[in-house]
Amino acid sequence: MRTKLVIVEGLPGSGKTTTASALHEIVRNNNINSELYLEGNLDHPADYDGVASFSLSEWEQLLNTNQQWDALVSYGQQKGDNILLPYRKIINQDSMFFSKEQLNDIYKHDIYELPFEQHAMLAAEKWAEFTEKALQDDKLYIFECCFLQNPLTIGMIKWGIPQEIVVEHVLSLEKIIRKLNPVLLYVDQDNLPKSFRKAYNERPEEWRNGFIEYYTKQGYGKKHHHTGLNGTVEVLKRRKELELEIYEQLTIKKYMLNNSLYDKSSARAQITDTLASFYLI
Repeated sequence: MRTKLVIVEGLPGSGKTTTASALHEIVRNNNINSELYLEGNLDHPADYDGVASFSLSEWEQLLNTNQQWDALVSYGQQKGDNILLPYRKIINQDSMFFSKEQLNDIYKHDIYELPFEQHAMLAAEKWAEFTEKALQDDKLYIFECCFLQNPLTIGMIKWGIPQEIVVEHVLSLEKIIRKLNPVLLYVDQDNLPKSFRKAYNERPEEWRNGFIEYYTKQGYGKKHHHTGLNGTVEVLKRRKELELEIYEQLTIKKYMLNNSLYDKSSARAQITDTLASFYLI
């Protein structure tokens, strides 16, 4: 079976977005029908970005506090005993749809704020739905992160749960997507502190402050007393160690792309050779 999915992973600042975009351009230039989903895409078929999950009773309570309940009902999607609400899409369409109090409450139900066990269950269901759909589609999907990054960010960084649970979750996702004959392209950097600080200096202040707070004031970072930029780098080092441990355990097709020089032509050549070696082009 031909490959239906290529996943590009790596740490912040490694060059994931550039790599995924270049990969997409290469396969399209080879007349391969493909679709690229970068991090943060609200329409991502295997990820929940800006989506909240409510129990039926919580959903009823939300409806009772919103005057536009009929419109809200049309946005909600029932999944088992839960209602999923793509609240960020709603806000993009109408920034005044929710009151400040409602939005604060909704954010507490964001799928990336849920306990890891509940988040992992919803994530696995989403991956399974995508896999069945992709099997029927005549296209190659290209994802920037979400396969390794999300489980580690939520499991290790946010909740600080035992690494074996994170590993088990990723391996369970691997079993789900195996039908798609996937390829994992891991973008690596020799000097993690340098590459992250480069990204840190290039990103907006809001991103910088939010990233450091997320990595140092909860889960693993808080437990190990890491603070500030240097502490964030230490957490990232541990995240990379665990990602590489998982990488070695994965049995799907995979390739380690070294992007330490940020040389676009060299990276493009590596991508092209990799795609050819896996008979994608």
